Amino acid sequence: MIKGITKRWMLNTLSVMLSIIVLIVVILILLISNLFTSQIQQDLHSASNELSIVFSGFRADNPTYFTSTARDYIENFDKKEQMGVMVLNSSGRVILTSTGFLPSENEKLNDFELASKSSEGNAFWNGTLLSGERAMSETRIIRDENNNIVGAVRYIVSMEPAHSRIVLFSTIIIVVGVAIIAMVILSGLAFIRSIVKPIRRLSDAAAQIAQGDFSASEKIEHKYNDEIGDLCDAVSDMAKDLQTTEQMKNDFISRVSHELRTPLTAIKGWAETMQLSERGTLDRRTFDRGMSVIIKESSRLTGIVEELLDFGRIQSGRMVLMKEKIDILAEFDETVYMLKERAVEDGIHLLYDDSDAILPPVYGDRNRLRQVFLNILDNALKYTPKGGVVAAQVLYSDDEPDVIRIVVTDSGCGIPAEDLPRVKEKFYKANQTVGGSGIGLAVADEIMNLHNGKLTIESGEGVGTTVTLTFPVYKEGDENEAQPETVKL
Repeated sequence: MIKGITKRWMLNTLSVMLSIIVLIVVILILLISNLFTSQIQQDLHSASNELSIVFSGFRADNPTYFTSTARDYIENFDKKEQMGVMVLNSSGRVILTSTGFLPSENEKLNDFELASKSSEGNAFWNGTLLSGERAMSETRIIRDENNNIVGAVRYIVSMEPAHSRIVLFSTIIIVVGVAIIAMVILSGLAFIRSIVKPIRRLSDAAAQIAQGDFSASEKIEHKYNDEIGDLCDAVSDMAKDLQTTEQMKNDFISRVSHELRTPLTAIKGWAETMQLSERGTLDRRTFDRGMSVIIKESSRLTGIVEELLDFGRIQSGRMVLMKEKIDILAEFDETVYMLKERAVEDGIHLLYDDSDAILPPVYGDRNRLRQVFLNILDNALKYTPKGGVVAAQVLYSDDEPDVIRIVVTDSGCGIPAEDLPRVKEKFYKANQTVGGSGIGLAVADEIMNLHNGKLTIESGEGVGTTVTLTFPVYKEGDENEAQPETVKL
């Protein structure tokens, strides 16, 4: 069954083209027929015009002279091979013919009656004789000086040869028309097939991709570098991206599961150990150590859950900021202070000079910005080996009074060049050997976007990484500005 694009093409384009071609064929046939008919009619009229000279000055009381003159005219008529000539008396009866045979008395001479009533004195007739032969004739009335009808001369031509030529030319035109229609149909079907077949393969591949079979993208082929080819390439690239994203998502779930299992395992282990305290077998030092681990791992677990919740809010566009004027320097100082002890425990030099400068306020969400600071500093400490350096500074100058920059630089392992453009994508994690869910940086980047700020990363493998946070300073009227639309990760 014909359906889809092919059906629409046949119903719309093909039907219109066929109608046009059929119309052209019909018009050409009518033109050819009219051309032959007009030519014969012109020949008849040209012959009849001679009568105004030959038959002149006749009187109704001299029929013998009319008959002898008509006989001489017929004998000397030079177009006998092209047409026949009949001489009619005043009552419309045939008295002489160029062939020597009189027509049947039953043959109606309608053109004589029409010519006798015509002001011009002539009339044409086109029809079929009693013998079945097609013919065309013209009758011209001959009048005397008193305008009385003396007789008439009728010129008649067989239409059979002309009809045969009309049929021949019409057949040629129809054959050419049918050939054109066939070529249009074949070329159209070939063109439609060149569109439909790739689209069908593309549709089948898309259905397989929708079911999770991303290898179907390898079956997408195209012969031409046109819009269909571009679509095939786009779907193929999309499938590869989906496959990569699916793999990243699976890795993300695996990492998150591991990140959740680790603190839960520690909490459960120490909780079971501390149950022994009821029997008096757990000393105070071990008890304090267990409680410390439980509190620490619970905080870690809470952080992971909060990070997942933030990610879900951003995904659904439900993250709402509680903005106010804040001292960005004070918030960053507090965040650095919170991580100093951890840096000492890890053997990392955390360099940060407290500044007494008074910076202009920033309009933002205090808790969300602190979340960004913690994420950036946590990553810097996480990827910096023991003995390494993490340096943080807040930059503001009169040359750029509209922005405040926070720069965090570490001497860690760095990020490979091929991973650097993607480190802010959801689920993406360049270094699989270090713990983490892989969404913290994506969440931090989105929070910066919601503050009309920017998070940029510069890194070199084996050299270290520099993260720059750029914030616009507070301006009057910022409270009335609409919050930037949340871009789903």
